[in-house]
Parts: sequence; C-alpha cells; structure tokens
Amino acid sequence: MNSIIEAKNLRKQFGELTAVDGISFTVRQGESFGLLGPNGAGKTTTIRMVYGFSPMTGGSLDVLGRDITREWRAIRGEIGVCQQENTLDPDLTVQQNLVVFARYFDIPQSGVLDRVEELLDFISLKHRRGDRVTNLSGGLVRRLVLARALINNPKLLILDEPTTGLDPQSRHQFWGRLEELKARGLTILLTTHYMDEAYRLCDRLIIMDHGKILVEGNPRDLVHTYVGKEVIEVEEPSEELKKWVVKRRFDSENLGHRLLIYSREGSGLFHTISTKYCTGGCNLRMATLEDVFLKLTGRELRE
Repeated sequence: MNSIIEAKNLRKQFGELTAVDGISFTVRQGESFGLLGPNGAGKTTTIRMVYGFSPMTGGSLDVLGRDITREWRAIRGEIGVCQQENTLDPDLTVQQNLVVFARYFDIPQSGVLDRVEELLDFISLKHRRGDRVTNLSGGLVRRLVLARALINNPKLLILDEPTTGLDPQSRHQFWGRLEELKARGLTILLTTHYMDEAYRLCDRLIIMDHGKILVEGNPRDLVHTYVGKEVIEVEEPSEELKKWVVKRRFDSENLGHRLLIYSREGSGLFHTISTKYCTGGCNLRMATLEDVFLKLTGRELRE
C-alpha cells in the first residue's frame, strides 16, 4: 500500500460555515505529514474526519485503503490518535491507563502486559508505572498519551498539536520519541502551531487557511520557494529605504515600524542596506518556515 490517506475534494460544513472547503491530499506510507494553519483554518476538523470522529459533508476519503464512510470501525482499530486534550483516567495508575485502554482493541489478553511494559520502556516511565497520572508533569502526561495511542501497534499515528503547553526540554524529548517511530516506518499525521516542530518532523506538509490548502511540499523547499535563503529585518526603516526596496522590486513586507526583505542574494544585499540605509536596528537571519506561514496566512490575530 503506497497511500495511507487519500483525500479528494474533502468538505466539512457546520450549517452555513464551511470548515473544510474541497481539499485534496495524499499521505504516503512511512512519511510524516503535517497540517499547518491559523486557528480556524480547518486542521483539526480535517484530522477528525480522518479518524472517523466527524463525518464528512462531501468528497471522498480513504484511510488504510478503506472508505471512511463504510469501514470507519475497522479503520479506527488500526490507527492511534493523540488528541490535544488529556483524556487519561485520573483515578488509575500509569500502567492501569494503558491496560484498560488495550481492552478496546483486539489484543490477546496474554499479551497486554507485555505490550504495556514495552511502551512504558519506550517512553521511559517504567519507574512510574504505579503512580496516579495526577502526579505526573505535563511532559510525562503527553508521553503517556502517546503510549496509549500506540497500544494497538497502529499503522497510522495521528497527533493533534501534541506538544502544546510543554516546556522546551519536554518538547524535544517528545520529538525524539516521534523520530524513533518515524525511523521504524510508522506513518504520522500531525497538526501543530510550532513551525520548528513541523520543520523538524515533517517530510511534507500543507498550509491551510479558511478551509483551503494554500501550499503543499517539503518544508525546506517551501522556505526556498516562498521566502528564499535569508531575511533582512530593519527596525524603523527610512522612507528612502522603502522607496529603494520598491524600486528594486525586492520581495518584502512593510510592517510599519519594521521592514522585512526576503533575500536570495546572500550577504551582499545586507551589506548594502546596513551601510547605506540602516539608521536603527538591522539584522540578517536565515529564512524559516514561520516566515512562509506568516507571509501566506497574514499576521492578524485570529479568534
């Protein structure tokens, strides 16, 4: 099977609101695929349709070679879902949460404890197996939720903003676990608001807005295509500089008190601008996926 997910003209409407507006994408076996977009772009709605939680309004959606509208029960038995919310049972221990969840799947009873021990070892929580989940830190809770999503040895792992709210150390530990799973050949579908997370983990991604796909591709290729190599940031740019940038037709964004110039010319352009036009701060940095995201989706706050 080459395609794990095949979505064609996928739509989701809530009354008059169109949350997902005819999108098409394919997730190949063994790749890590990301869905990015501002709040309300349709990311979470899309993945909820993928794992059968929310029925689609239109289009077609095949997951693991099956039609989601007819075989969603079979599909859910072969996927793992790591949701945003902590839905662990606070009255149970770390081990008990995994054992109880295993009962939802066709796992032989004789093998459940072995599978639980394997996962506790994978997330480095064997020494906390008897602790209540209320005694765990946020980072450990997320690792346990990941382990629970893996209890059925899924062919597809779905992650909805898996590291939101975690400190940098916990985020990097979580990324390490995902990279191990990716190296084993597990297919991963994730949404995230962290551009560094998407850049590090995703083989390909789409950026959505208002229910539509704006771009699709490898993160590095998207940065190169839509921004370039470097970004020159100028604080309090002079009118002379603004006119010069427009005249030279440089790809730029005028944010008022700050001017962004997207450069493909290396350090020569920065040298020219910094020596001739910079009266305030002038900074040269590498272009990032966040630059692409903001350039395509805008910088206004979303509800």
